[in-house]
Amino acid sequence: MNLEQIPHIKHIDKDNFFLLAGPCAIESEEMALRIAEKVVNITDKLGIPYIFKGSFKKANRSRIDSFTGIGDEKALKILRKVAETFKVPTVTDIHEVSDAKLAAEYVDVLQIPAFLVRQTDLVVAAAETGKVVNLKKGQFMSPESMQHAVKKVTDSHNEQVMITDRGTMFGYQDMIVDFRGIPTMRQYAPTVLDVTHSLQQPNQSSGVTGGRPEMIETIARAGVVNHVDGLFIETHFDPANAKSDGANMLDLKHLEKLLHNLVQIRKCVKAL
Repeated sequence: MNLEQIPHIKHIDKDNFFLLAGPCAIESEEMALRIAEKVVNITDKLGIPYIFKGSFKKANRSRIDSFTGIGDEKALKILRKVAETFKVPTVTDIHEVSDAKLAAEYVDVLQIPAFLVRQTDLVVAAAETGKVVNLKKGQFMSPESMQHAVKKVTDSHNEQVMITDRGTMFGYQDMIVDFRGIPTMRQYAPTVLDVTHSLQQPNQSSGVTGGRPEMIETIARAGVVNHVDGLFIETHFDPANAKSDGANMLDLKHLEKLLHNLVQIRKCVKAL
């Protein structure tokens, strides 16, 4: 994958990790623009290449009454407005083959959710749009098995592909990050560490996923030390009242300090 080919990507000359960050789901135009403005200001200050993340719909929900979105095209138009307002690229996840063509009209990166990364038709549909494809590693998959998902994209005549590790199931209700997998997956494609989803605690009896956001900096630091190409962080100005994944999101007020620390660690690692 070549970052330079992503529209509006900035700061690629700074030799930093790149960042995919934003809310779990698009809840409204006001919230998306508010979060994007804050993250753009921070990443411009720190020289971090930035892609705004927001799901236009949420198909993988624990309960039937869980929030799934505000309407597909409404949310996608908000993602386009974020891109136009702040001149940043955007990423959203897709769940069905028909989503690929629709979402590709609005965003720059199509993300394949971890539970769906083995779905060949979905991966190929995303690849055939010509957009960058972000493959989330399945919680049930080995790092080595991700080479086959990458090959599905490249065999579809699209070299713009990256892998994102979002942790591996450890029992029924916890996730771990096996940092041995990062150098393995980097052999196949640029590799991103999804810090916040790696701290989820799924399958709670309440039907609402839990999380350990107090460990975000611990996981992120370890990722930077181990040479991840990018970081994925879901963030919200009011995580307690977010409509999706609030339990593991980073409070937006803590993002600047976190990223400042991580940039300093990156400099130390690069100097070794």
